[in-house]
Amino acid sequence: MKKLTKFLLNKIPRPALIQMSVWARPLIYQFFKGNQFLDPIDGKSYRKFLPYGYGNQRENALSPGTLSLERHRQMWLYLQNETDFFIKNYKVLHIAPEQEFLRKFKKMSNLNYISADLYSPIVDVKADILNLPFPDDSFDVVFCNHVLEHIQDDSKAMKELYRVMKPGGWGILQVPMKNSLQKTYEDFTITDPKERQKHFGQYDHVRWYGMDYFDRLKSAGFTTEVNFYSQKFTDEEIKKYGLRKNEILPIVQKN
Repeated sequence: MKKLTKFLLNKIPRPALIQMSVWARPLIYQFFKGNQFLDPIDGKSYRKFLPYGYGNQRENALSPGTLSLERHRQMWLYLQNETDFFIKNYKVLHIAPEQEFLRKFKKMSNLNYISADLYSPIVDVKADILNLPFPDDSFDVVFCNHVLEHIQDDSKAMKELYRVMKPGGWGILQVPMKNSLQKTYEDFTITDPKERQKHFGQYDHVRWYGMDYFDRLKSAGFTTEVNFYSQKFTDEEIKKYGLRKNEILPIVQKN
């Protein structure tokens, strides 16, 4: 299974994987259903989660039903337990939406939900994050997860996300981070996919973010919160939900 998932991740473009997963998920769920792990997004239990990773693969990382990773399940639990996202009327912008989030958020009657991306086959609006086609102060909530590490001019992208967020709005902007790294590591002369994977953890990434990621967000105008939300759970719950204890949930606000 590790070899198969690693092959798929490295050889098949992400848009194609998204389309393939639509028909494959029901079959995968039947094979993996059990009672060892619980995906809070779909409420289903599994005997195990799938391994995931472009290089060294993490055990029990990918939920067979929702295709969620640890960071997705942490975000869902945060939204569910700590916010009014599921009951309050919000206008939401979701950049490069995760497939299961998009499916569920679009069905929520309290949300005016707009998804956007330059390449994804499942979004509402084709849009470049460096030049978003939305007026200033348009959205109450903005989600943009694991996108900025692909963008050389991440400062401009952050400013665009800030621009379209309403005053008083909030968002979650996840990126791959090394908590032990104080200064972000980036080198735009590295363009070979194999070298990028070696240096940045994935073939199409241009940086590893360090803890100064929050300084970059502040420079764009955001108020930031470094939230280790998984640490609110017991070790047993962390294992059950398939979370990562030291993963940061970056929460931003526009005052």
